[in-house]
Amino acid sequence: MVKLKTDREIDEMRAAGRVVARALAAVREAADVGVALLDLDLVAREVLREAGATSPFLGYRPQFAPVPFPAVVCVSVNDAIVHGIPGDYRLRGGDLVSVDCGAELGGWVGDAAVSFTVGPARPADLRLIETSEAALAAGIAAAVPGNRIGDIAHAIGATCRAAGYGVPDGFGGHGVGRTMHEDPGVPNEGPPGRGMTLRPGLVLAIEPMLIAGGTDDYACDADGWTLRTVDGSRAAHSEHTVAITADGPRILTAL
Repeated sequence: MVKLKTDREIDEMRAAGRVVARALAAVREAADVGVALLDLDLVAREVLREAGATSPFLGYRPQFAPVPFPAVVCVSVNDAIVHGIPGDYRLRGGDLVSVDCGAELGGWVGDAAVSFTVGPARPADLRLIETSEAALAAGIAAAVPGNRIGDIAHAIGATCRAAGYGVPDGFGGHGVGRTMHEDPGVPNEGPPGRGMTLRPGLVLAIEPMLIAGGTDDYACDADGWTLRTVDGSRAAHSEHTVAITADGPRILTAL
């Protein structure tokens, strides 16, 4: 069931979104050569604690997962696309890192992701990240009343494909509100003019995921969570929680 939010509820979701933005900024600042991914999770936990927020990621267990997710952030490095579990791996110069974070505050959830490099960046990685951000911007620009879910999907997919990147099949954005995953689903590719009509009060997590090698193939690690590119190429992930309003899209997870 699709749940529309009032203006007041969207303002309350913005408070949760600010916590997500602060957590992502803190993790990005802490990410450096030699830093363990577990340490990045601790940084995010402290931001949530100081804000009086909790994590919708921690303990989350959808049907596909063999175990509950054990962290408050997903940290996916290089060929990991999404859902990376923070562990003992220590960042190296040139790594491409994607961090996904959520926060629950006052009964509302915010969800966002960012990709960046550590140390000297490869031009190809910068282009991949820039395209993921451009695809996110294109999807957000299409999130206006009267458009359809397919218009968001088409804007994202067209941006990714024009740059020669792959789009993992079956993964995309979603509604968000009282819980992290609500209806409707938001594909990262598809024909325009299809799907549910967008209305003020609808809040969506829009999140393009790109595979540098141009294929759409991925595989899941033995941990049951981490998705990796089959061809070993790198991946990037960008995401914002966005409210559709009569005045246009409102990004709830920006700083």
